[in-house]
Amino acid sequence: MTPEDMDLLAALGRARAGLKVETDKHYVVESRLAPLARREGYPSIEALMAALRAKREERLIWAVVEALTVNETAFFRDRDTFAFLRDVAMPELSRRRKDGSVRVWSAACSTGQEIYSLAIAADEARGLEPGVRFEFFASDLSERCLEKAQSGLYTQFEVQRGLPIRLLIKHFENQDETWAISPRIRQAVRWRRINLVSDLTGMGVFDLVVLRNVLPGLDPSVRARVVEAMAARLTEDGLLVLGEGESLAGVTEALRPVPGRPGLFARDPAFRAAAA
Repeated sequence: MTPEDMDLLAALGRARAGLKVETDKHYVVESRLAPLARREGYPSIEALMAALRAKREERLIWAVVEALTVNETAFFRDRDTFAFLRDVAMPELSRRRKDGSVRVWSAACSTGQEIYSLAIAADEARGLEPGVRFEFFASDLSERCLEKAQSGLYTQFEVQRGLPIRLLIKHFENQDETWAISPRIRQAVRWRRINLVSDLTGMGVFDLVVLRNVLPGLDPSVRARVVEAMAARLTEDGLLVLGEGESLAGVTEALRPVPGRPGLFARDPAFRAAAA
């Protein structure tokens, strides 16, 4: 790929979805575009790029942008975080929402392992307030990822990555060479294609917003805007969940870290006043 190709991809990724495309990492970009070129019927990435320039077709542009996203995920990734959500955060939120609902949003759900892990965690939680409903929402930029997520079908390799055998047996059914999540868990999730740099005000508010390991893949110019949009979608006592190694230092002051809980953030009182 030429430097001009990389510059074009970086510009498209940044403009359409706020993505950070590192123009010196040709091998990473090529590994993501090669499957797309095959699916679209092009003999090479070079032919795909030529078509992208010549046609300027919206469908192809978005297919390229979606291919540039990072979709790495696994069941119960960062196990300590999920244990805290199951044993502390979810029961506490249920007590505060008596006779109501706890709304959970996986804002970049990839192929679904994260939102299903959250739904399973709620199912496994103890001490939940009777009568409180958990509502699960999942979104992603990639239509292909959403299609796989909604199917609820995973390979043996995928379920072995982070899913304890007890939960596999309890919540999945073996179907030939794949594992299907139980219809009860799958049907508890509502899905939607969402671009995180678009207007999110129509999403409503949530008690838990999960945006784990997404910010490093965004261009620095949009990170604050995305995080503040997430903060605006939180209830006053809600939590934003990032990856355990992620920090918001130097990004925004809209949220403050939860002491002793890496990757968890609460809305800052000053931000609540500004967002009201």
